[in-house]
Amino acid sequence: MSIYLDNAATTPMDPSVFEAMKPYLLEHFGNPSSRHELGRKTRLAIENSRASIAEHLKALPEEIIFTSGGTEADNMALVSSVIYSKINHIITTPFEHHAVLHTLNGLKKTHDLKVSYIQHDSKGNLDPDHLNYLLKIHPKNLVSVMHGNNEIGNLNNIQWIGETCRIHGAWFHTDTVQTMAHYEYDLKQLHTHFLAASAHKFHGPKGIGFLYCRKGTELSPLIQGGGQERALRAGTENIAGIIGLARALEIGYSQMDKDRKYIQSLKDLMIHHLQNISPDVRFNGNSEVKEKSLYTVLSVNLPNTGIDWVSALDEQGIAVSGGSACSAGSNSHVLKALGVEMDRSTIRFSFSRFNTPEEIEVAARAFSSLLHTQAA
Repeated sequence: MSIYLDNAATTPMDPSVFEAMKPYLLEHFGNPSSRHELGRKTRLAIENSRASIAEHLKALPEEIIFTSGGTEADNMALVSSVIYSKINHIITTPFEHHAVLHTLNGLKKTHDLKVSYIQHDSKGNLDPDHLNYLLKIHPKNLVSVMHGNNEIGNLNNIQWIGETCRIHGAWFHTDTVQTMAHYEYDLKQLHTHFLAASAHKFHGPKGIGFLYCRKGTELSPLIQGGGQERALRAGTENIAGIIGLARALEIGYSQMDKDRKYIQSLKDLMIHHLQNISPDVRFNGNSEVKEKSLYTVLSVNLPNTGIDWVSALDEQGIAVSGGSACSAGSNSHVLKALGVEMDRSTIRFSFSRFNTPEEIEVAARAFSSLLHTQAA
């Protein structure tokens, strides 16, 4: 039995997404920039997908720019803000994805940029007073805070952060890679200038995502070349990927409430089993707190028994992560920022609508067996 519990790293593609993509892989292959019929058909398909995405997010179609994924979208927003819009102070957190943190570190080396980090408590909850303070003492700010953390599952109140930025006249960028299609977004109400998303995190294809850029916000291209995406993102469009992204988002929105309840029940079941297995089991950040964490992510903290948990569970057909798949082979910057003891181990279980309660039961038994065998 193969059990996949690493959905925060990537999700299996929904079969109906693949069916929507297939004609654009085999039949409708025209270059969208071509003026003949094959090109016009694919151009129309792209623009229909853009309109569908915008409708779900309550945005304008021209505010959606297709990218290769969340990393490119984050880079595009941050690099454009610093280099072309002359933002000289960025406020962020030590918990952001490396697509943000590494980009900011690179920009600091080449530009007159100051980066400040919002203070937080031992669970990773951000200090709102400190954010207000940082916004007051600098005149030209961009705040970059993710909606949901990919390692520990903490949710940030981006509605409040956006409104705080509006009051102070600051720009706001949020990475929603882990939360898109899991939570509703009303971009007429959410005060954000940039928002990044990636299809493969919500049962769409890899290699496609988008950047939302609020109308009137200055944006310059990260990739130079042709005039695709209104000259904001050069390169022939990933037509099938765009079709798949739009279809995956449509499915996610259509069954969001049902999926949330179901996946939360899987997470609750895993928490119940783990707490009964050992009193030494803890959870990182707000991972076990329903109101404060992603219902798809559970970050488990336990004594270091010498077990390589990812490999040991993999041998039993169970796929999990030690933290973030993007940080494989290195210490987690998120856990370090939280102050998690380095003599303890972390396993990240992450769930999707394709998981079953039976799989959770099997995974919990395997975990228990490994832990108690090692203790014996």
